[in-house]
Amino acid sequence: MTFDSETAAIRFGTGLSPRIVPPGSVNDMLTRLTGPDVMAARFPIDGFARVEAVVWEIRQLNRDLRKDPALAEVNREKIRLQRKQARRWQGDWLRATLARGAYTGDGMRERLVRFWADHFTVEGKRAITRTAVSTYIEDAIRPHINGRFADLLIAAEFHPMMLLYLDQVNSVGPNSVAAARKPGRGLNENLAREVLELHTLGVNGAYTQKDVFELAKLFAGLTYRRGKGFVYGANMAEPGAETVLGKTYGAGFQDLSHVTEFLQDIAVHPDTARHLAHKLVVHFVSDKPDAGLVDAVAAAYLDSGGELMAAYRAMLEHPEAWVMTAEKVKLPIDFIISAIRALGVPSDRLTKLRWKQIRNLVAAPLGLMGQPWQDPVGPDGWPEQAEHWITPQGLAARIQWAMTVPALIQPDLPDPRRFVDTALGGRVSDRLRFAAGAAELKSDGVGLILASPEFQRI
Repeated sequence: MTFDSETAAIRFGTGLSPRIVPPGSVNDMLTRLTGPDVMAARFPIDGFARVEAVVWEIRQLNRDLRKDPALAEVNREKIRLQRKQARRWQGDWLRATLARGAYTGDGMRERLVRFWADHFTVEGKRAITRTAVSTYIEDAIRPHINGRFADLLIAAEFHPMMLLYLDQVNSVGPNSVAAARKPGRGLNENLAREVLELHTLGVNGAYTQKDVFELAKLFAGLTYRRGKGFVYGANMAEPGAETVLGKTYGAGFQDLSHVTEFLQDIAVHPDTARHLAHKLVVHFVSDKPDAGLVDAVAAAYLDSGGELMAAYRAMLEHPEAWVMTAEKVKLPIDFIISAIRALGVPSDRLTKLRWKQIRNLVAAPLGLMGQPWQDPVGPDGWPEQAEHWITPQGLAARIQWAMTVPALIQPDLPDPRRFVDTALGGRVSDRLRFAAGAAELKSDGVGLILASPEFQRI
């Protein structure tokens, strides 16, 4: 293995910084990852409970409005203000996400949070929950990225945002008490299918449609209720036992422990290990991953009983993890964060940006680059392949951002002749160094560096 601190910061972190020393070793990286979550404390993001309160207040206002039309003007104005506040919160949470990546000494943590949030993709389907993805990440993803995968899996699947996104909240067993009371309610297979196909075994995993159906019956009862968050509705559960992947769960009754037992079992299935290892290596190292590296990560994961830190260590200690292929392209959000970090934008300047500025300088450009903020194309998250991101429109949007936005968020731009080394370290080509030095304006030189292939790739 050839550890390189600059590669550690760029490939496995959020980029180089003029103020923050990059990791000095693999042990240093892993020690930071298991240490206190300094950035979460410094730049807080609310949990789902805050959004839930607004959702239910709006529903109550609408109910009151239906009962008494005289409340129309007052209640509609209250609803408008609540929705406006939710949009402001989304801006606050995007700003906090940018700040965490720009100022962290633990860049791999921030990258892993985004990786696992993408692995367990959710979207908000209704007005207020459309802005609430950050709260799900803060509740379910961030606390579990350095523990057991089983704990991360359970936290993600049981979160209200996941249950709402995949329409699990109204799924009932065909022979359940709830189905008998209200004919027409049925079983929904969405969560079961995504757990098997995307979250654990993978699309080529050893499962059948019968396993999906049986798992959907096992999941019946996982729901969400106002003020309580996730709950297990026993009257919605399918009576009897279900057999999934050859193992039977439950007997004459069902309770949450049977669901949890299944999730713990599938977390350490060999196909799950292989699927997770492949995704990790593709995300951090190469779109065409080395088979030996994937095998090493999967083996370490299984040998540890599903400990994520063991998988991360195996990846970082493998020589192939440090080979410079220049294949992978930064996702748009990672490009913007690494640019802000390299520019050394003071934290008070970034955190004081208003929602309109965040929208114009970050959220709108992300959409033009092909990655609208927390609005993926489907439950399988964002593509990893470079060709998906380096399109004429996507590349034009990256260049436009690089040439115009830095001067708006960092009026005192650095000298491009020094900035090229700050941003890229030993990755600077002679051609880029010459171009940066020859630029007539600082903004042109900085833009050329940020738009360069050397900066765009990891």
